[in-house]
Amino acid sequence: MNSENFSLSEKIVSTSYVRQGSQARRSHEQLIRLLLEQGKCPEEGWSESTVELFLSELAVMDSNNFLGNCGVGEREGRVASSLVARRHYRLIHGIGRSGDIAAVQPKAAGSSLLNKLTNSVVLDILKLSGVRSVASCFVVPLATGMSLTLCFLTLRHRRPKARYIIWPRIDQKSCFKAMITAGFEPVVVENVLEGDELRTDLEAVERKIEELGAENILCVHSTTSCFAPRVPDRLEELSILCAKQNIPHIVNNAYGVQSSKCMHLIQQGARVGRIDAFVQSLDKNFMVPVGGAIIAGFDESFVQEISQMYPGRASASPSLDVLITLLTLGASGYKKLLSERKEIYLLLAQELKSLASAHGERLLHTPHNPISLAMSLDGLQAESDGAVTQLGSMLFTRQVSGARVIPLGKEQTISGHTFRGFMSHSDAYPCPYLNAASAVGITREDVTLCMKRLEKCLKTLKKEKNVARSSSPVLPPCQEDTTGE
Repeated sequence: MNSENFSLSEKIVSTSYVRQGSQARRSHEQLIRLLLEQGKCPEEGWSESTVELFLSELAVMDSNNFLGNCGVGEREGRVASSLVARRHYRLIHGIGRSGDIAAVQPKAAGSSLLNKLTNSVVLDILKLSGVRSVASCFVVPLATGMSLTLCFLTLRHRRPKARYIIWPRIDQKSCFKAMITAGFEPVVVENVLEGDELRTDLEAVERKIEELGAENILCVHSTTSCFAPRVPDRLEELSILCAKQNIPHIVNNAYGVQSSKCMHLIQQGARVGRIDAFVQSLDKNFMVPVGGAIIAGFDESFVQEISQMYPGRASASPSLDVLITLLTLGASGYKKLLSERKEIYLLLAQELKSLASAHGERLLHTPHNPISLAMSLDGLQAESDGAVTQLGSMLFTRQVSGARVIPLGKEQTISGHTFRGFMSHSDAYPCPYLNAASAVGITREDVTLCMKRLEKCLKTLKKEKNVARSSSPVLPPCQEDTTGE
């Protein structure tokens, strides 16, 4: 209520009570005022009542919620289900206009304000997470792969003759298909094995640039967050090379916002060389439903160019989800989650190392990967060809999600390109292994339960193998085995 309505209320209810209620209302409004003034994530998280009050205030600014609205167009924010309307807080118009996802909608001042504030708050979080010189970003209602495609399509207008994208190999389908979908030819650069780690082959990248010609290369497409034993690309060196050769550089930072190391690599890459844009997932970094990503960069005009490449209006759901989440957590709450993730990474490494040692395996040494870990499965492979794959199935049926079991020699063809040793980021990684990751939101209980179930699975497989051996026929001494003839 406004001040006039509060004054009128004093004629009905005791003045002292109304004033107390008015002061409580002003406390909410003060938080909203600071958000509008600063455009930054609040240091302390908001209560649900403040968030809902704010969203309600935004919703009544959209034309579909005007009391006297008379809509005669084809897109009037009509919703058949009241349940759907409530799910979206009656913010129905989406974001952007037909020619620009960042544009303000005349019919939807509230939704437009939501869009602008979300982008501003997210930019603040990217800076807080380590990329302090990032100039601009926007939330797009596409997951990481399609967001990368949008970046490549934007670069097409700047480099119309370019056909190739140089891509240090990472075995993840969506980032490979992103290049194919955009109409370019991925040039896969195999990684080099350094100890247990798979790292960027800089010399091979340079050779490909020389072989293909810089003018024919759309960009270098590098990666930060990845599954061990693959580690983040050598971003500084690649950025220097891109600047020297005048080749754009797009970084797949899918779940790297939660890692200070990944964000530092991006910051350093932009400082010493060239990074045109970096893309990160909303769900992996901010614990919201799948369906959105952040496209960010160091040149505001290029980020704006990407946003203008998006055709038509867009769903406001990802923007709404991440804004609600960040307002609820506050900057301090998000920083706490990042700190807890780091602590649990050390716990997970310790527990996995101990378990591996107890079963004659080892924790692979991958110090350059700040999120993912890998444990060898050599002994399991020696037991049986199918034992490694069976372990993955056993973990899944025992509700251990996210653990990846990588056997040797798997092949996968994607859009005509065959990857040998697929999922291991290498044609011939030396051993099969199991992945586990310490991602934002993980708890100590998750680690404890995972280790307990993993150990039980390993013991079960070993026991089954011993039983199979003991039940096999034993030949008398000196008698030849002719069963294979």
